[in-house]
Amino acid sequence: MKQTLITETVLRDAQQSLIATRMPFSDFEGILSEMDKAGYYSVECWGGATFDSCLRYLGEDPWERLRNIRTAMPNTRLQMLLRGQNLLGYKHYHDDVVEKFVELSIKNGIDVIRIFDALNDFRNIKTALEATKKYATKNTVASGCISYTQSPVHTVEKYVQMCKELKEMGFDTICLKDMAGTMSPYEAESLIKGIKDAVGDMPLVLHTHCTTGMAYMTLTKAIESGVDVIDCATSAMSNGTSQPATETMFYAMQQYGINCGLDEKVINKVNDFFKPMKQKYIDSGLLNPKSMGTDSQALVYKVPGGMLSNMIANLKDMGAMDKFDEALAEIPSVRKDLGYPPLVTPLSQMVGNQAVVNVLMGERYKQISNEVKNYFKGEYGIAPGPVSKELEEKILGQGGQPTDCRIEDSKRTGEEFTRAKEALGDLARSEEDLMSYICFPDQAKKFLEDRKAKEENVCTYTIEEA
Repeated sequence: MKQTLITETVLRDAQQSLIATRMPFSDFEGILSEMDKAGYYSVECWGGATFDSCLRYLGEDPWERLRNIRTAMPNTRLQMLLRGQNLLGYKHYHDDVVEKFVELSIKNGIDVIRIFDALNDFRNIKTALEATKKYATKNTVASGCISYTQSPVHTVEKYVQMCKELKEMGFDTICLKDMAGTMSPYEAESLIKGIKDAVGDMPLVLHTHCTTGMAYMTLTKAIESGVDVIDCATSAMSNGTSQPATETMFYAMQQYGINCGLDEKVINKVNDFFKPMKQKYIDSGLLNPKSMGTDSQALVYKVPGGMLSNMIANLKDMGAMDKFDEALAEIPSVRKDLGYPPLVTPLSQMVGNQAVVNVLMGERYKQISNEVKNYFKGEYGIAPGPVSKELEEKILGQGGQPTDCRIEDSKRTGEEFTRAKEALGDLARSEEDLMSYICFPDQAKKFLEDRKAKEENVCTYTIEEA
């Protein structure tokens, strides 16, 4: 029997895309033991924006969150999304930091590490891959990820060549990451057949979003073409900027005689659990109707779900939602100026923020973010296509050229760990605390200070009561 397995995304990308990663552990703790019985290929529960959100908005220790999920789900592969040399942040980290982060991720419970670079510059995922192999357990899977997009410089042939490179590098699986949901059924068929011919029986994963309304058709065609794993979200948290519904794809595959390994009763229980959660998010305003709809214009803008929900949140905070459509229309122009980068973190934030600034300032590039300046300097990798010469000259000066070397080459100084220890003092109790600070210094330090104050207040209260 033909088999296509399912990764469940409700704990990471589904909620990141719909509610900007604001789902606290307490909201889903009660369903974890049931999810553990479902038979998913994996459950994506960490990485992406979850780490930042835990520290910045939820008052949670992301490492403790992962350990708690691991304890509750001993029989399920836990999966994370790792931004290569960017880890979970928005800058490149030294190789020793990348290696330690991967080591701690595996130690705290991660099995599948899906590693990507926003520009598909595979120099920037090499260190993370080597670390994954170095600290691998018997359950560890290193998944090489390609950020999928369409542009004049992105072709089927180019993607097939990328997959060959990932196989040669030593990845266990390959994931096509269609973060904006713009991959058509025709493109899925052409890509997957071409990739399968090139890499043989190496497992192939397809990740897409429902943003444009094509995802169900695309997944169906991908399954027919031989894809091995698809990403889905329990139906209460599916569609819109999220993934296609787990139960719907399960039902369709059953009729085709395709085994996806899921227990129907369990996945229905999972969905029943999240129904009231979704309503709570709608009632509180956390789940914006714009994130729940279908927008075929995303086929033009190439905007991924997480980028869209964060853009909405930021414009609301600035009282500038009336500029939403204008900012959205500016995104393709900024993307072209930057050489058609795939719109995935951190590039999606860089392009989206610059588009918003261009609109709010009433003049294009009157104010240029440091991230965009660093991009033109070559600090994020090689641009996929030619960049705007006018903008390049404005940033680098006449005749200025970006660096063509990997920005973190030979940087294993240990200085990040030394600085973290000095900054935190006795606030840091573990390597995980230090790593949180290295990734997000301001947010981590505040979280650790709050943790210490909370514990001291509890101790004082207990002593006084006694």
